Amino acid sequence: MSQPGRLLCPTGMDTSKKQMRVAVAGGTGVVGRLVVAALEAEGHEAVVLSRSKGVDLTTGAGLDRALDGVGAVIDVSNTITIRRSTAVSFFERAAGHLLAAGTKAGVSHHVALSIVGCDRVGLGYYAGKVRQEELVLAGPVPGSVLRATQFHEFAAQLLERGGPMPFVLAPRMRSQPVAASEVATALVELATGDPVGMAPDLAGPEVREMSDLVRAVLRARGSRRPVLSPRLPGAVGRAMLGSGLLPSAPGPRGTQTFEQWLLADTAAHAGTRR
Repeated sequence: MSQPGRLLCPTGMDTSKKQMRVAVAGGTGVVGRLVVAALEAEGHEAVVLSRSKGVDLTTGAGLDRALDGVGAVIDVSNTITIRRSTAVSFFERAAGHLLAAGTKAGVSHHVALSIVGCDRVGLGYYAGKVRQEELVLAGPVPGSVLRATQFHEFAAQLLERGGPMPFVLAPRMRSQPVAASEVATALVELATGDPVGMAPDLAGPEVREMSDLVRAVLRARGSRRPVLSPRLPGAVGRAMLGSGLLPSAPGPRGTQTFEQWLLADTAAHAGTRR
């Protein structure tokens, strides 16, 4: 990884590294697509692991064939749930199948994307990420885990998950949001290097309140829907309003601000409406 406080941009990556065949679990998602693009920009071969490509992480179907000749795996797979049992089950199965198949295929580096503060905030989904981290760091394939803060894109995802409701729910939480493209760059840099175990936390340049970011996205898209910002009860709510989701030590920091991302996102949405 880059030195604490720095984040290499795509054009600043070390292009002298040996070209590799790298599998991307969840390669059709928000971050996965960006990881694939970053790998290909460096001349690596990206192998997308997804159901649309005949691979099921939850059963292991198709993994042995897909990992043939692969040197590294980047796992950005995901499930949308708030239930602890569902999250833990998904990440246990996905990580277990990836590690088992990776061992058989001779994969030399397994990289997983996780979340800053997942071990400090008691949400059910975060318990699944903690379990994934445990499996990767203790697994048979040399591993690295990169924890990142919420993406700039997360604010827009909250709008989309709410569907056609007349209001938007955006729970109170302090974050230090980072661009998904910068997370993808960091994952590729990590995967094409030596395993490091737990990497330094990756965060964006500014601490922000998530409900404010959701309102900014709504305004930029011309929506008048009100935003309801309930505080989650108990220890979870206190942690999310405090420093539970913020990096607790120095590490790499993204450079793109939320406002810069929002300008690009607004232009992209304007283009799709034409």
